[in-house]
Amino acid sequence: MRCNVTLSLIILTSLLGISHDVFARPDMQPLGPNIADKGSDSYRFSIRMFNSADGQRHYKVWTAVPRKAAPAGGYPVLYMLDGNAAMNHLSPDLLQTLAAGNAPVLIAVGYQTPLPFDLNARTYDYTPPQQINDKRGRPAGGSPVFRQLLEHTIAPEAEKGVRINAQQRGIWGHSYGGLFILDSYLSSHFFQRYYAASPSLRGDTPLMQQMRDAAPLPLRTKRLVLMEGDGDTRAGVADKLERIERTIGQMSGRGISVRYQLFPGLSHGPMFPRRWIAR
Repeated sequence: MRCNVTLSLIILTSLLGISHDVFARPDMQPLGPNIADKGSDSYRFSIRMFNSADGQRHYKVWTAVPRKAAPAGGYPVLYMLDGNAAMNHLSPDLLQTLAAGNAPVLIAVGYQTPLPFDLNARTYDYTPPQQINDKRGRPAGGSPVFRQLLEHTIAPEAEKGVRINAQQRGIWGHSYGGLFILDSYLSSHFFQRYYAASPSLRGDTPLMQQMRDAAPLPLRTKRLVLMEGDGDTRAGVADKLERIERTIGQMSGRGISVRYQLFPGLSHGPMFPRRWIAR
């Protein structure tokens, strides 16, 4: 587990080190060219477009494959939600670092927009079915629909022609994306590694109760890393962290492979400082 977690944390620390608080005040300036547009000596990129079944949401998906042969068991792969913002923060140096080791395939799942985030689409796609609307009145609760599209349409196309190690297939999400990770961890077996960064949990939610009540056997082949910072001073955040830590402790005590990673002094948006890349 340590090798896989370390590999993914290298990627995630770079992304989150300069991410924005997408729940509160996201930076919605249009994005310029990213690494896929500029080209990389370490990775080759392909881009695919998808639509939701109801035609209301439109996706842009980047697949980055190392420019070296796959290992005997296939490449590890990490899916990244909020793919537009994720792609905007992938750098040549990071890709070179990844390519020098057990290089993963990266699949960034974003939207057909020049902006970092499609706020309405991500709210619907990433939130669990118990949530009907978010605090701003955006339609929510569409995670089962999005998960069906991701696992049965987007992933087969994004991975086509690439040797993937299905036992090292991971997915990362931040904020609302973190909710999607937790919901998927409990309800799906497509991914084996789940990385939830500062999930937008409010109160003692049904999702937290499901985690506490989860039976160990269905989760035995999966691993969860839940990452939080304690630098947010908003009301209720300290209680949230206590609930999360207690829930993870209860799950670990029943033999479930979960890990809670706390980053002192960091708030919801800038969860990881860039110095973590080297660790």
